[in-house]
Amino acid sequence: MFTGIVEEQGTVVAIERRGEGARLRIGCSTVMGDAFAGASIAVNGVCLTAVDPQASGFSADVAPETMKRTNIGDLRPGRRVNLERPMSPGGRLGGHIVQGHVDGTGEFLGLTSIGNNNWWLRIRVPQELDRYLVWKGSVAIDGISLTIASMENCVLAVTIIPHTYEHTTLGAYQPGDRVNLETDVLAKYVEKLLRVGGPAPLNVERLKEQGY
Repeated sequence: MFTGIVEEQGTVVAIERRGEGARLRIGCSTVMGDAFAGASIAVNGVCLTAVDPQASGFSADVAPETMKRTNIGDLRPGRRVNLERPMSPGGRLGGHIVQGHVDGTGEFLGLTSIGNNNWWLRIRVPQELDRYLVWKGSVAIDGISLTIASMENCVLAVTIIPHTYEHTTLGAYQPGDRVNLETDVLAKYVEKLLRVGGPAPLNVERLKEQGY
């Protein structure tokens, strides 16, 4: 489990296509402090398994499904990526619960300065993910835990504070770039409970009967 608090920006050293998948090599240092072969590391919010870990970086095999669902296939040597290690037991949940299981990609629309090195980020999201995104709710964008400030017509907007701008890859994006989106997993559980329920379907009327 991750928290969406980016620890380091790594650099893509190489990406080698292998059939429908790929082998990715990332240059980095901070996240290698306690890394080992088989460890999980989130790359732009995608949970990958580290192989051949060294002080200077690690490799990871990317499955065909991951290539289809995320922006990993768009990466090229020299591109910067957001990196995070899993949360350790007893650690602080500084962002929100992030699994590293990307739901789909959104379209980067723009990053507009709103003064004092704060920014207004706009992302177009797929229609099928819109129902999981709510005002003041959490979303992971390329592995960054962010709070939705506006949600309208499948376009979400968030405020980017100076620290986030300086310590993540957001400043390098161009309109049309794809970004990885992971919605709040709690919303998916609620949706299933409302749809399936238990002995009797769970709906608004039943919730009212239960005192909610």
